[in-house]
Amino acid sequence: MTIQETLSNHIKQAFQALYNAELETVEFQATRKDFEGDITVVTFPMLRVVKMNPAQLGEDLGKHLVEHVDAVKDFNVVKGFLNIVIADAFYLDFFNEIKDNVGYGFVSGKDDKAVMVEYSSPNTNKPLHLGHVRNVLLGYSVSEILKASGKTVYKTQIINDRGIHICKSMLAWKRYGNGETPESTGLKGDKLVGNYYVKFDQEYKNEIQNLVASGSTEEDAKKQAPILLEAQEMLRKWEAGDEEVVALWKMMNSWVYDGFEETYKNIGVDFDCYYYESDTYLLGKEFVAEGLKTGVFFKKEDGSVWCDLTEDGLDEKIVLRADGTAVYMTQDIGTAIQRIKDYPDVGGMVYTVGNEQDYHFKVLFLIIKKLGFEWAENLYHLSYGMVDLPSGKMKSREGTVVDADDLIVEMADTAKEISQELGKLDGYSEEEKENIYKTIGLGALKYFILKVDPKKRILFDPKESVDFQGNTGPFIQYTYARIQAILRKADFDTSSFETIELHSKEKELIKQLQLFPEVIQNAANNHSPALVANYTYDLVKEFNSFYQNVSILGAQNQNEKVFRVQLAKTVGNTIKNAFALLGINVPERM
Repeated sequence: MTIQETLSNHIKQAFQALYNAELETVEFQATRKDFEGDITVVTFPMLRVVKMNPAQLGEDLGKHLVEHVDAVKDFNVVKGFLNIVIADAFYLDFFNEIKDNVGYGFVSGKDDKAVMVEYSSPNTNKPLHLGHVRNVLLGYSVSEILKASGKTVYKTQIINDRGIHICKSMLAWKRYGNGETPESTGLKGDKLVGNYYVKFDQEYKNEIQNLVASGSTEEDAKKQAPILLEAQEMLRKWEAGDEEVVALWKMMNSWVYDGFEETYKNIGVDFDCYYYESDTYLLGKEFVAEGLKTGVFFKKEDGSVWCDLTEDGLDEKIVLRADGTAVYMTQDIGTAIQRIKDYPDVGGMVYTVGNEQDYHFKVLFLIIKKLGFEWAENLYHLSYGMVDLPSGKMKSREGTVVDADDLIVEMADTAKEISQELGKLDGYSEEEKENIYKTIGLGALKYFILKVDPKKRILFDPKESVDFQGNTGPFIQYTYARIQAILRKADFDTSSFETIELHSKEKELIKQLQLFPEVIQNAANNHSPALVANYTYDLVKEFNSFYQNVSILGAQNQNEKVFRVQLAKTVGNTIKNAFALLGINVPERM
């Protein structure tokens, strides 16, 4: 039980004993640095329950707590703020409870309803890029945080493997590829296919220019360019099941899937199940038919089917075209329902998709709710801002994106360059260095992206992210490695210690450790890895202040020495656990 929970219960009992009054909530805040105390009770809200001087109220409560609560050692009142000094024994009891718990902060099996988290969901016409990196890091981290909070989680993606954009890559390869393959070129499959997507765009623009030069308007030229008409015809053939087109589609998509898997492995993310748009694009129509019967949808004169959401502050949304074909909304409705059929224990879903789709998900969730599915209450759009670069916006058609694989290599190279400048890894073998460069580089990338609230836009600077000072991944990794070095030097029995008097820096560190379980629950409730990232930074700052002010291995007596080694070890374990939730590894040496 936290000190807030302990004090809250006792303060409510005190109110009953002193004033014969019911107090519903107790408001706490951190004690200001210039006053003595570990935690502060704000008395002003209590004046609604008992009418009296706030300073006197604080005195009454303080005396009562000192007399009746072992954890309370002393108190002082400043203008209605009750500053409470907590006894060392409370912190030591707490520390003894957690010090050997390697899974401290994590909860298992708290919730019987699972959550499905969708992330990545790429198109199979190009490699993953920096925008996808933010998506997969967010989705993976939120999945791990939800698991740590006590939920069963299924990590999924829907791969957009059909449509005109896929046919563009296919057609360009058929025209200009001369039968080349990933094996014959040595290129990853997603990169090879992505090159043909860029090639299509180049040829398309050339044909538009030629048509305009021949007298066409630019608008007509864009619609009548032969290469586009051929791609549209290829899509029609695919939908009709043409054997040759389907075989080409299967071959090129398999190249891309292999490429994606390699990238996911390098980034350090995974999935439990996959959905493919080629399987799901016809889903949802049966629910439109059902919704028409129940009045959720209505049909217009041209035969198209719509949902009127104007009373909900939105607009009318089409769910079926006049020719009976589905739109993305129809497919998304059907896919969501299919997932619940496939995984009956799922009671909610998280969609990790950029903020340009905010409106789409408002509409989707509302329609599913109107169709009568209770789990629609537990649908969440993990909306996130774009990632910008100092050089400007990325465009995949023009081949100006920051490729995810190239970024991973660049991060390791940046870590190498900075580490060599600082002389951080002198004396390591080349293999050890390369592994650590990758760990530092990836850690820097992930932390830089995840420490920011998902809704905010990010300007990503690789060099700034690989800094061994400040709120960065490498700074935290370095502190973890420093702790491991201390533990290696502790060549004595560290299994137990007797009760000691705590130094103020030790107490502050234990108070920070106490927050970890609550941080995980808050991060899960808010779908925000940033809360875990910034908690870890605060913990590391507190440890470094402790390290600089208190001698660990040079402590005056053995008892203090053992306790401080155990405290350092517990902090290291908590850093490791917190970083695992962000998908970041920590090096044992650095």
